[in-house]
Amino acid sequence: MNKRGPIISFTGITIIGISFFIMMSVIPSSFVDTTNFSVPSMFEGMFNEVSHEILIMPGDSANVSYSTFSSNVSLLWGIQIIDYKSGDKLSVHISNIFGDSYGESIQDEFILFEVLQIQQSDTLNFEIQNLGSQNIIVIAMFSEDPENSDAFSNPNSTVRNMVYPLAISGIMMMLGILISFIGGIIFIVDWKNIQDKKRDY
Repeated sequence: MNKRGPIISFTGITIIGISFFIMMSVIPSSFVDTTNFSVPSMFEGMFNEVSHEILIMPGDSANVSYSTFSSNVSLLWGIQIIDYKSGDKLSVHISNIFGDSYGESIQDEFILFEVLQIQQSDTLNFEIQNLGSQNIIVIAMFSEDPENSDAFSNPNSTVRNMVYPLAISGIMMMLGILISFIGGIIFIVDWKNIQDKKRDY
């Protein structure tokens, strides 16, 4: 029987394994434990401002403000739920000092990141409401114009040392899955051809 299908699939699986190895060597072991994992610590130097830990009771809300200093830039903001538990849920409404709304987001995972386009310098208020049934502790993170921050331009920064290997790992993962899938199809086609030949005899 033609072994090209299994060989191709094995190659794809090997690439996937290598991508996992790269990912595990870059990501701290604390990442898999959302009770202790801290995004600001992991991506040190990426954020212009990080809030203190904020306790929000069920049904209550808390406010965090951030003032941008530039115009026509992007603002990366994020909310992390410390000690995330199933059922935790937040509503984040964003507005400025004039009451203009920048939208609302719902968060039901341990972390949420989004990007806002800021046309002119502004002070933004983030109203974080606890929609769950238990107390929640959160931290807010802000990075103004992240594309041009030192975290990405400095070759020795923690972010670059982590993000680039993770990007390579992600590409290898997709490539490995594709190759394994192709190998599986080839194996099925070869097996079907062999069965057809057996029936002809």
